[in-house]
Amino acid sequence: MHLERISARPARTAQTAQPLPDELAGLVPDGGLWTHQAAAIDLARGRRSVAVATGTASGKSLCYQLPIAEAALGSRPGTALLVFPTKALAQDQLRALAAMDVPGLVPVTYDGDTPANERTWARRHATAVLTNPDMLHVGILPHHGRWATFLMRLQYVVLDELHTLRGVFGSHVAHLLRRLRRLCVHYGADPTFIFGSATIGKPAELASALCGVPVTEVDDDGSPRGERLFALWNPPLTDERAGTRASTNVETADLLASLVGAGYRGIAFARSRKGSELIASYARRRLPPELSAMVRPYRGGYLAAERREIESELFEGRLAGVVATSALELGIDVGTLDACILNGFPGTIASMWQQAGRAGRARQRSLATLGAGEDQLDQWLMAHPAEVFTRPPEPAVVNPANPFVLLPHLMCAAYEKPLVPEDEAFWSDLGDGVVEDAVRQLVVDDRLRVRGRRAFYAGQGAPASGIGLRTGSSVDYSIVDGDGRLIGTVDENRAFSLVHPGALYLHQGQQYRVRELDLDDRAAIVAPSQADEYTQPRTDTDIRILSTDDTVTVGRARLSVGAVEVTEQVIAFQRKHLFTGEVLGIEELDLPPTRLVTRGFWYTVGDDVLAGAGLVPARVPGTVHAAEHAGIGILPLFTICDRWDVGGVSTNWQPQTGMATIVIYDGYPGGAGIAELGFAAGRGHVEATLEVVSNCPCETGCPSCVQSPKCGNWNEPLDKAGAIALLRAILA
Repeated sequence: MHLERISARPARTAQTAQPLPDELAGLVPDGGLWTHQAAAIDLARGRRSVAVATGTASGKSLCYQLPIAEAALGSRPGTALLVFPTKALAQDQLRALAAMDVPGLVPVTYDGDTPANERTWARRHATAVLTNPDMLHVGILPHHGRWATFLMRLQYVVLDELHTLRGVFGSHVAHLLRRLRRLCVHYGADPTFIFGSATIGKPAELASALCGVPVTEVDDDGSPRGERLFALWNPPLTDERAGTRASTNVETADLLASLVGAGYRGIAFARSRKGSELIASYARRRLPPELSAMVRPYRGGYLAAERREIESELFEGRLAGVVATSALELGIDVGTLDACILNGFPGTIASMWQQAGRAGRARQRSLATLGAGEDQLDQWLMAHPAEVFTRPPEPAVVNPANPFVLLPHLMCAAYEKPLVPEDEAFWSDLGDGVVEDAVRQLVVDDRLRVRGRRAFYAGQGAPASGIGLRTGSSVDYSIVDGDGRLIGTVDENRAFSLVHPGALYLHQGQQYRVRELDLDDRAAIVAPSQADEYTQPRTDTDIRILSTDDTVTVGRARLSVGAVEVTEQVIAFQRKHLFTGEVLGIEELDLPPTRLVTRGFWYTVGDDVLAGAGLVPARVPGTVHAAEHAGIGILPLFTICDRWDVGGVSTNWQPQTGMATIVIYDGYPGGAGIAELGFAAGRGHVEATLEVVSNCPCETGCPSCVQSPKCGNWNEPLDKAGAIALLRAILA
């Protein structure tokens, strides 16, 4: 659809304000430091927190590696805590720090894969600890007494991949960093924060919201870059009337196989775990035996040994192609790659450039290809190619004031060290009295008790282990075969939809059928399967509006935002043919319902507007359902989120509003700020929704306009023409 040629550029270099110690001179690249590296290092050495937001392969790691190495040189070595969102990235940086060979610099990883004896050694001897937010949460902060020596000498706290710290996950990390700062003060330390990020909007603002202290931004990228070709690739229509396009998975596999067959090394990013497995399998089938073994999938849920093996093969050049989820989107050094294939728009401009930047890190000419999915946003971008390359990176949002996040972390903080009134300073940016009110609520709930102006944790054991950071749940379901061998894991929130009885689950190219889901032991019992099919759950969803915080007029509709309660139950699943999509059967399920209290925004439409759109009552359910799907699909244009981060419910009559209502809600307890951004988008959101539906060439609705891959009702009923008429009537 479009080919963008991004020219090569030369390097711009600079020197630090104060020379680096002689012991570190050999660590500076031959051409010298790039301008942004020198600026960031000066700020960090001056004890000013900094956020470095530059492109991929721009040497952001050196911005924190050199200050950390300098701190380790003293007679009383300063320590550093490096927090990475993935274990793979921590392993990559461990290799880099160890290779520096600086006296006094002792780097170790400290995560869930670290054996007990090595953890003890790390606490006693390490000067640079590489971990992840989860381990900081459950393995370090609750046991800070064991880390006293490390914490009292803590000079630097590094958080890489800042752009991933958004939504509920970012809100949790904001509280982790406040808990860390509070303990550092207790031990007499005041660390400087160094953030590394892909290009995003307002990086210093996000970094400051996370750590609670002022942060200076460095975003003038001085690194060189080779020429990059960036192609927008739209799979061809196979049925124009139905709007059906060729499979993006197959197109991606074809392209990857062609590149590998021509002697290039490439990476393809899939949208899901299942997608990564399928694309790798398709690509291997298209290659001769001697090359097919050089293509492998990589995703979350693999065991540690499997991940390390794939990372090693990729780094050493023994793999020619890898199909990954976003687990490899981040800044891990995967060696020299020539091409990157994006299987669908990854949801944000920031993530798109981050994924594309996996190729060409050696500054050779490289290729990036964005293959459009069938969904609304991807097709809108194919029709507006200038938006792909000129749209500014989105600012990320966090919501640390979310009570579902704030209260559990205050409980953890009280366990670590009793809360006192002065501790409110660590959360002062959330507003006056926020912590005081939260502590009062925890006391009323018998989770804290107060003695002499100090609030103590009232429970047994550390509460952190029961508080998840990414999904709102810290509980995993184990996936095991009939012999009890662990195949993988899946988090509790997704278990009912991914590993329900009868579901097909893919792992390392092997397909498994779920024979039993043990709710008591949280285990899915699976057996190998050769079926050419996949499964799709059906969900019964009910929504209740709890409160309305604000309401505005959008055309002839009313738009509101507030708190909602969502009740979901997986009631059935359908079996579909892997290649044709033909429905092979429907099976009922008996699983318990789940309940979610969150934030949402909703459009209400009066009977006069429906009548003005020419809609008889029988057409209204399909009309509002179609408009809901399209509205969710285009929402990431206005909020830095993925369509999978939100849900929706539409009805021709909603009890709390008394009229036809379309609700779009945040998929996380308490909300992550998405609902507020959607509410703020208002008319622009409705206009983009109308454009994507009315411009789609299909006749009755397709995945590019009103169908949704995540619809719990299997896309029934949908009325595309009704949605166009309704949206036009609203905007008239």
